[in-house]
Amino acid sequence: MHSEVLITLSPGEELRLDLQGSEPLDLEQARRWLDDEFHRLECEPLRASGKVLLADKVLVVAQAAGTRHFQDPQWAQQFARATVSALSRPIVRIDVPAMAVSF
Repeated sequence: MHSEVLITLSPGEELRLDLQGSEPLDLEQARRWLDDEFHRLECEPLRASGKVLLADKVLVVAQAAGTRHFQDPQWAQQFARATVSALSRPIVRIDVPAMAVSF
């Protein structure tokens, strides 16, 4: 099955991370990787309650990573693998300026 992650970091700055030929992470590995990056990048929960949904975590990690991390092909590939696995969707669209994740 074809999998990809489409990311809009800012107007006019869009990335397409194609996972063709890459195996997705298993769910536990994906969650762990996103958790680790959430903490490493010093992300803050989006909700006042402090509850962090997986889609929120993907969004704020992408926001905190910015262009710098996505320019690293290994990091970007791992982000994409973790994202499609954690969200259980083959195609994920992340719009950082709109603070939205869609499938």
